[in-house]
Amino acid sequence: MLHIEAFQLGPVQTNAYLVSNAERTKGFVIDPGMNPKPLLKRIEPMEIEAIVLTHAHFDHIGGVDELRKLKNCPVYLHDAEADWLTDPKKNGSARWPELGVHIQTEPAEYALDKGQTLTLLGEKFRVFHTPGHSPGSISLLYGDKLFCGDVLFRLSVGRTDLPGGSQRELLESIHGTLFDLPDEVKVYPGHGPTTTIGYEKQNNPYV
Repeated sequence: MLHIEAFQLGPVQTNAYLVSNAERTKGFVIDPGMNPKPLLKRIEPMEIEAIVLTHAHFDHIGGVDELRKLKNCPVYLHDAEADWLTDPKKNGSARWPELGVHIQTEPAEYALDKGQTLTLLGEKFRVFHTPGHSPGSISLLYGDKLFCGDVLFRLSVGRTDLPGGSQRELLESIHGTLFDLPDEVKVYPGHGPTTTIGYEKQNNPYV
């Protein structure tokens, strides 16, 4: 049984998730955002297998460099955003000078794509390509738990007005991929509280 912990990091309270084994000795991190000190402190005694990025916007990647160097772990990211980690204009950190930092780090070691299965902590995670918020957005499914970045939120959806965004693709990703999952699937979004697929089908005004 895997354990999930959430950390709200950075200026826009991005959800970073630490997924760990039952003994809490090994784990991997989804979307280590900016100002990652609480997350880094939590994982000090742990072995970290990987960093998985749902996409490469600045608020989801701000802690990648520190975490990767601290734990010497690889990064997984969809190829559609392969050069975003190295380019502050593409990851958005150059668009908001009030952040006071241009985020730039080495490219990801591994590419993610639809239909792929990742083995992490000895368990299987299914990868879905769910573009719309950004061209390389992915969602990660483990059993009845879905990590979907900024694709779907509780009673909202990801914005599509940033470079590479598409309202049409976002709705296709939600209706054609996420809403095909069982209603009981619990959704762990990139911002805000958890929800379920069934609840969003019935109540989300944006879909």
